[in-house]
Amino acid sequence: MALAILLLAVVPQAATAQNIQVPQAYMFGFAASFNDSTVFFTDIQQVDSVWVTKKKGFLAGRSNYAYQLRNYCEQKMDLPKRTCVVVSSLKRKEVEKKYKKMMKKYVGKKAKNYDVRYIPSSDFKFEAVDMNSN
Repeated sequence: MALAILLLAVVPQAATAQNIQVPQAYMFGFAASFNDSTVFFTDIQQVDSVWVTKKKGFLAGRSNYAYQLRNYCEQKMDLPKRTCVVVSSLKRKEVEKKYKKMMKKYVGKKAKNYDVRYIPSSDFKFEAVDMNSN
């Protein structure tokens, strides 16, 4: 019984030890649906106090950020069931490079007929996710 209590006390610490908090990260969101050709891009945003994985520096809680965008699309834009992706980096230049690369797929000569729309940060802003307890 004492061993079980000790293990329960250690497990939450092990989970947070895999993530570290950093002062800021840069990210943008992308939302699309398989039912239509309209895609949405958010602005590149600076988000303060984010958590990243210790080994590779990936954004921890990516799904939480994607759900923020999905909820915005559902509640504010009345667009349910969007597939949302968040792209991030600790360096703004890296995110800008990824943003441009992704935009080329949807805007430009080789792009199919997509209706590309933008969600400005004045309308939608990512909120930092506290991964301390996860």
